[in-house]
Amino acid sequence: MNINIKVYLHTKETNFLQSGSFSVLNSDFKKDPDWTAAIAAYEWIQKIKRNYAASKDFRIVQVIYNDDNDITELVKKVRPKI
Repeated sequence: MNINIKVYLHTKETNFLQSGSFSVLNSDFKKDPDWTAAIAAYEWIQKIKRNYAASKDFRIVQVIYNDDNDITELVKKVRPKI
């Protein structure tokens, strides 16, 4: 299934918005939709950071999926598996 994610980010003294549609496993989404969306958002934000050569002031301002589900704090808690 697909979810729509909007990320509001801050870097280089500027706020900006990126939005997109992402495929997630239906079974994962049914079990825990917020966490599943948070993982997808976190992975995407990491790609954005690499592509835009984010500065030291890079931070997540807000993350929303499917128009009205705020998962900002969950995304900030996601850590890559080691």
